[in-house]
This record gives sequence, structure tokens and C-alpha cells, in this order.
Amino acid sequence: MKAIRRFTVRPVLPEPLRPLSDLARNLRWSWHAGTRDLFRSVDPGRWVAAGGDPMRLLGSVPTERLTELAGDRDFLDRLAAVADDLDAYMTGERWYQRQSGRLPAAVAYFSPEFGITAALPQYSGGLGILAGDHLKAASDLGAPLIGVGLLYRHGYFRQSLSRDGWQQEHYPVLDPHELPLDQLKEADGAPAQITLALPGDRSLRARVWVAQVGRIPLLLLDSDIEENDLIERGVTDRLYGGGSEHRLLQEMLLGIGGVRAVRAYCRLTGHAAPEVFHTNEGHAGFLGLERMAELRAEGLDFDAALEAVRAGTVFTTHTPVPAGIDRFDRELVARHFGPHAELPDLEVDRILRLGMETYPGGEPNLFNMAVMGLRLAQRANGVSLLHGQVSREMFAGLWPGFDPEEVPITSVTNGVHAPTWVAPEVYRLGARQIGTQRAEEALSIGDSDRWDSVADIPDQDIWDLRRSLRELLVLEVRERLRASWRQRGAGTAELGWIDGVLDPDVLTIGFARRVPSYKRLTLMLRDRDRLMDLLLHPDRPVQIVVAGKAHPADDGGKRLIQELVRFADDPRVRHRIVFLPDYGMAMAQKLYPGCDIWLNNPLRPLEACGTSGMKAALNGGLNLSVLDGWWDEWFQPDFGWAIPTADGAGTDPDRRDDIEAAALYDLLEQRVTRAFYERGRSGLPDRWIEMVRRTLSLLGPKVLAGRMVREYVDRLYTPAAHAHRAMTADAARELAEWKAAVRGAWHGVTVDHVETSVASATAELGSTLALRVRVGLGRLRPEDVEVQAVAGRVDEEDRITEAAAVPLKPVGAPGAAGEWVYEGPLSLDRTGPFGYTVRVLPSHRLLASGAELGLVAVPPEDVAEAAGLLMR
Repeated sequence: MKAIRRFTVRPVLPEPLRPLSDLARNLRWSWHAGTRDLFRSVDPGRWVAAGGDPMRLLGSVPTERLTELAGDRDFLDRLAAVADDLDAYMTGERWYQRQSGRLPAAVAYFSPEFGITAALPQYSGGLGILAGDHLKAASDLGAPLIGVGLLYRHGYFRQSLSRDGWQQEHYPVLDPHELPLDQLKEADGAPAQITLALPGDRSLRARVWVAQVGRIPLLLLDSDIEENDLIERGVTDRLYGGGSEHRLLQEMLLGIGGVRAVRAYCRLTGHAAPEVFHTNEGHAGFLGLERMAELRAEGLDFDAALEAVRAGTVFTTHTPVPAGIDRFDRELVARHFGPHAELPDLEVDRILRLGMETYPGGEPNLFNMAVMGLRLAQRANGVSLLHGQVSREMFAGLWPGFDPEEVPITSVTNGVHAPTWVAPEVYRLGARQIGTQRAEEALSIGDSDRWDSVADIPDQDIWDLRRSLRELLVLEVRERLRASWRQRGAGTAELGWIDGVLDPDVLTIGFARRVPSYKRLTLMLRDRDRLMDLLLHPDRPVQIVVAGKAHPADDGGKRLIQELVRFADDPRVRHRIVFLPDYGMAMAQKLYPGCDIWLNNPLRPLEACGTSGMKAALNGGLNLSVLDGWWDEWFQPDFGWAIPTADGAGTDPDRRDDIEAAALYDLLEQRVTRAFYERGRSGLPDRWIEMVRRTLSLLGPKVLAGRMVREYVDRLYTPAAHAHRAMTADAARELAEWKAAVRGAWHGVTVDHVETSVASATAELGSTLALRVRVGLGRLRPEDVEVQAVAGRVDEEDRITEAAAVPLKPVGAPGAAGEWVYEGPLSLDRTGPFGYTVRVLPSHRLLASGAELGLVAVPPEDVAEAAGLLMR
């Protein structure tokens, strides 16, 4: 029989055990080994059955066992020590509190998904894992973030396989009362509620759940409440599900509702109000509109409110392709805003203009969430150096007249939260070498001096560690593979072969990620005979563990999984290659440490960052990857291999896959396997161990989420907070009026004449040119602009590369026609072909970049030719 109602019965803990509840409800346990060890000792068998989830564990422990523990002095002493450690962690001074300068009082961090722990399944892939690692690293550093997301009642799907290897999706129902969450409540005890207005006099209401991620509160909005109608209850049903309107409502609830949830949380708890709002990808972009509406209520007009919001907003883009961005029909967006819907005080046509693709190549009928995010943020970044470059090119249309390298999108390379992803065995080896305190700091903060001590770890210890991690992975794989085959309909008698799957002494390769086509799950199958030879080599075999999920609507991705599964089912190789369904955090935490090689072969440059290889590196795994994302930035032959790419514009896709697959096989056959199996005088693979050592010491401090968050604080959050403070209501009005005036007068800005002190086409290194430029400013004043000389090397097409801008100064009074003369020196600091030009940019103390308005005036061709701009 099926229950007609479901509810949760919470255990009543004896008074001495009450701290267990606090420990279970703070998700720091997910990365703090001491807390997990304490819970494991409550009941080791039930701990395993609960999947390492303290909330589920406490709900299953018999009363007799709790009573026994309440009288166990040793257990109570351990409980007190762990509780005291959490209290010190929550209240003590950390990195952020030790910094000088006026750092942000608080930062609100919005993301559509958060991967904190498998016990809170609110993530689908890299974006969510990155967001979870960002919060955890911020907590370790003491940075005052507030996370904001949605609570999906079905989370992301669970994956299994049919008998013929086709992906099956399952959506388990999540009960918030069984999760490590607390409701945000008003002073009278009633649940705090957020309301959005919908067309047709309808409303979308949501409650706010709070997950405590160490020191960081994570607010999750939940629309599945009785006050909503059926359609509105389903808005937060599942991650990345539904049609356009469903997604639009999710993103309105995340952005607009999220700001309202932050305001309620700060009001009810006394938490400092955020000075900076950080939107992780465009999904939360509507948060800027809600903040503008707040300012409209305080008397600012639309343009001044826009400037005030932009000053304190940071936008991070994670996608390297336009197809990865949410775009909505303009009429759909228009219907959900205005007098009879949400944000009635903001003009609908002005809202639409913020997101419309009004640039060459854009589709003017589509509302682009990333475009809105960029227009509502004064600071923006990609997530690796290469991705920053790709993003500047992709969004260059928003800044016409500027070369892509000058588009104001910087980059902060992603990192991973080492305490979450480093295996306990790896951590213990480090702690034995440098002490527990220094090991914890090495993982949370970084600093290379702490990682340099890896050089002193004996070779035998490193090799023994790698072997033991491989052995743990083998056991995990066999257990998961057996469960998968049972789901596929196999009987126990058919599965005896699984006991021989994988070998703890064989070179192990890992490949696990989402399965869109560009990640090329099946590139390894390009030449199956050659792959079989690698798997079955008599002296230097390899074994491969593969995992990954395709989007439920992506049949192409599902076919790739089926192709891989069918190959792995072949009795000739099934002991050497396996596909594990239901890839998630729990599997990943076993997979990364156990693999000797982490394989990554996307189509370059379509990997924004790709952090899975970072997690492997922190456990001593070596990377074998296409030069994309973070690997393009940090690759060295000391700690891995780069797969050559054939990414020329004219390369046929099939031929490109053939070339790159052949390069992958060559590397495995000739270099990777030899390095692993060849033994030196000590009987150990000396070259391999040295690469592991260098991976840990050189890559370790770079790939940390602690390093990433410190960069965000220094380069984006703190400047945004300073800009926010400077952007008073009067300053916002001033800037808005100035921008309107400059835009209206820019047609009158001209570069009329350029002359230089050097007449010849050659000059000596170290010499200086005297530049004299005559410009027309029309209705503008010299203080409204900056006149620059832009100089650098020139390529074959006379384009300036490695450009440097030098400001010129006005001299004298304006001429009879209102023209101004600017002068300045230009140093010739490099040899070879050299060139310069001049330009005029808007200039104001409150601008974050000279490119912010997308306005620039340059010499017309006749002036440029007369100036002799090139020197060879």
C-alpha cells in the first residue's frame, strides 16, 4: 500500500548528545574529517547505510544506542572537542579578518545550482560543484558570503542503464525536512515568504531554506508550498527542466526572489547587508532589476539606478559558446514585467533593452541573460585565461570600436576545494610531513612554501600511497558495477566476472564529466583495435574508468554513452574498461584519488575551465589533456601531457577527431605507459614518481579554490565594494546624466590631425617620439575624455599587438573652431615593426574601464596616412 501522506519523525537526542544535531546541520562535516569520524563511530554500519549523511544516520540510530553513547565518557569527550573545534572555526579570526583595507561587509553569491555534498543533491555538473567549492573556500577564509539558489524538490536526475546501455533517468522526491536545512522564520515563528507577481493577477510564492555551509549561509528558495497553485508549485521541481516559461520563472525567482530572500535574511538575523552581488552565470541576472526597483523606490530614476546597481555587481560567465546561454523570446519576458506583473515601477521597454542582442550578428528578438548580466555589472570575468579571451571575442559586439583584447572581461581561473576532494590518505601523508595545522592551511589558503615540503616525502611512500588509492578504487568500481548490472537485469550467477574487473597494479585512467558532444566521450573509441591493444598489452596494460550523464533531452549524448557502454560490455575487455552510471559527488570523491591519469579531450576551446583534472592533481594524478581551459594556462611537461590539437578553421570535424585520437594513442603507447611501468635502480618508476611530486608541489597551490576566492576578493569584490560606496544617489545621478550627455555629443568628437617629431620610417630603441594631436570635442570638455596614444608591435596586416596606451595632455586653450591640441611623449621600448595610433575615449572618475560606454573616436584614414603611423 502507498502512504497518503509523508512526514519526518526526528529523533530526540539525549541532552549530552545535543551537540550532534548542530554538527549534523552544519555542512562543514562534509569536508572536516574529524566530524565525519565522530559520526562514523556512532554506528559504523548505519553510517555506511546512510551514505555518510549525519542527518540520515541520526534518524536511524536506535534509542538504546543513543542512551549508551550518552553515558560513554570517551565519546562525550570526543563530541565536546569536535563541537569546540566547530565553534572556534565559526567565530575565530581567519584570512579575511586579517586583511587591511575596507573589504566588503558582505557579498551575495547567486548560482542556479550548488554542489556542497551528495547529501544535498542540488547540482548537475561543473557549475554547481564550482559554486559549492566557492562557498566552502570562502568559509575557510572567513569571507562573508551569502549563497543564494533554488531548492529543487527532485534535484537533478539519478542515472541508470537499460540492458542495452541506454541512459535511464529517475527523479527521486526530496523532502526538505530530511535534509540538513532550516526554514528561515519571522520573529513570530511563521515561515518567511517571498512573493513574485505574475501576469493575470497570479502570484509565485516561495519559502526560504537555509543550509549552513561552515560560516556561510546558503539560502534556497522553494516554491513547492500549499499557498501556490499547481503550476507555481512546480517552478522549483527540477534543475534545468521544463520549457521556456518554466525556466524564465525559475530565473526570476532566483534573481528577484533571491534578492528579497537576502533582504529578509539580513533583517531577521542581523547579518551585514551585501555591498557586492555576484551572479554566477546569467541565470540570476534579474537580481539587478530587483535592486534597481529598490532604488527607484528611494527616488532614483532608471538610469541612475542602473549606474548604482552596476557599481556593486560582478558577473561571471562560464560558457564559451552562445548556444550555452539562456535566451528568451522578448514577448515572453515583456509579459512577465510591468504594471500587471513583476517590477511595475521599471519601464518594460528599458528592461528589454538590457537583454536584447542589439549588435551585429545578434538576434534582436531574443532576450539574452548573459548580455543582461554584462550590462548590469561593472565587472565581469571568465573562468580561465583562455576562457577570458574566448569571452572577450564572444561578447565583443557589446563594446563596438574596441579590439577583443580590450573588452572589459577579465579572468579568474577556477579552483577546487581541496579539503573536499583530497583523499584522507593523501591528507594524512601531508600532515605526517608538515603537521596537521600546516596541512590544513596548505589545503585552504595555499602558499607554495607549504607545498614545497612534498619534495621531502620518500619515493616509496608516494608509490605506496598511489597503489593503495588504486586498490580502493578497484573495490569501489566492482561494487558499483555489480549494482549497475543488477539494475540492468543481470542475475547473481552472471556476475562472477566482476571479481576480476580492474587490477590495482595496472595504470588506471579516469574520464568523468557531463556528456555533451564537445567533450568527446567516445574519442577513445576512434580506433577500437588500437584501444584494445592498449587495454590488453601484455607488459604495459591500461585500464579505464568512465562515468558521466547526458542531459535528459540530449539523445545524441545518450547515444555516445550507449556506444561506450557496449564497448565496455565486450567480454574481451570488460575487465579493463568500465562505465559507472550515476556520476555524482560521492563517486567522484573515490574516483579522482584512484586514477593515475585524468583524461580530458574536449574540442578546443570549448572547455571554459574543466576542474575535474584539478581534483585529480591534488591527489597525485597526472593530467593527459587537450590544451584547453585551465590546462592551457598551467601545463608543464613536468606534471602531465598535452594532447596535440588540429583546430584549424578548415579542418573537417571527422578528420580532426581522427588526428587527435591518433595523437592520444601515440602518447599512451610511447610515453605515458612507459613512464608508469619502467623501473629505475630502486625498483620504482622514478620518472613517474617525480611527476607526481611536481604535480603536488607546483600545481597544488594553484588549483585551490582558496586561491580563486582570494583573487575574487582582491581583484573584483573589493573594487566593486569601493565603487558601490562611491556611488551615492547624487553620484549615480551625476554619472547617468554624464553618460547621456556624452552619448548625445559623441558624434562631434573627432581626431583631426596627428603629427610626430620623427619623419623617417626608422628609429632607435630607447628614443622618444613627440606626438601632437588636434581633436575636436564638440559639446564635450577635456575633462570628459582621455586622448591616448596606443602603441605596440604591428603584424603583417599593420594591426597593433601587445598594445600599450599612453595618455596625452591638452595644451593651451581651444582654437577658434573649438578644437583642442594634445601632446605627449611616446617611448620606443621594443625593436622590430612598431606602430601607433591615437584615439579619444570617454573619461570619468566613476568608470571602471575606458571601454565601458563602448565609445571611441579614431583618426580617419586620410589623417592616419598623413601621420605616418608605422615604423619598420
